[in-house]
Amino acid sequence: MTTAVEAPKGKLYWAVADCFTIVRRDLSHLIRQPSLFAWQLGFPIVSVLLFVYVFGSAMDVGAADYKSFAMPGMFAMTMAFGFMNTAYQVAIDKERGITDRFRSMPMAQSAVVTGRGVSDLFSATIDLVVLAVIALVVGWRSNGSLMATLSAFALLLLLRFALIWIGVFLGLLVPNVEAAGSLFAVAFPFGMISSVFTPPHLMPDWLGAIAMWNPVSSTANAVRELFGNPVPTGGSWIEGNAMLMAVVWPLVITVVFLPLAVRKFQRLGR
Repeated sequence: MTTAVEAPKGKLYWAVADCFTIVRRDLSHLIRQPSLFAWQLGFPIVSVLLFVYVFGSAMDVGAADYKSFAMPGMFAMTMAFGFMNTAYQVAIDKERGITDRFRSMPMAQSAVVTGRGVSDLFSATIDLVVLAVIALVVGWRSNGSLMATLSAFALLLLLRFALIWIGVFLGLLVPNVEAAGSLFAVAFPFGMISSVFTPPHLMPDWLGAIAMWNPVSSTANAVRELFGNPVPTGGSWIEGNAMLMAVVWPLVITVVFLPLAVRKFQRLGR
């Protein structure tokens, strides 16, 4: 006879086991799709060449070296743009009927959503490693301690982890794959209207205020500080507390969108 204590443990075990089944499935598909894998690895390379070398000479961040200012911002932007890939993959599974097939199986209802989140976090880690290697090749260096540098990368992955749930929710929300592809129109201003490429205090006041309160800006400024790179700011509260907000923003996003994503998955087809 199953006791009241054993039942929750059984549910938790199968939720974790089913989650990692989905993770293995997602990662195996990534390996079997060289074009998608190449795009994920190629995007950081193109971004560095474009924004640091092509546009970098025209950027003014005061006395700071632009490469040292831009590379941490590039790390943050790459993590931010990743939610488009999440939404696109979720939309593909939904359109092909794979999501409905998962829902008909005797598996934890949360596993499809959490499994996608974990597999995307693995993928994001690969992106971050590739981008870090490219940054070192072009001359960027972290001047912080080993612990500070690792903490900076942890904050970057925390931002990506939070935005995964927005990607899952939007992927379940949009009607088809074509609509998921149009989410770039949302991601582009989200990543660009920030402190990634230029300090917000150099922008027009109204635009600078939006950029300062962008979660990407908080993470970008926090990792700049941890890397020991230049952090030109206008003295605002949000910029002065970037380290705090680099943790608060992702937690708020996760608390809001993770339940929404799970609920949307559970209500598909109703």
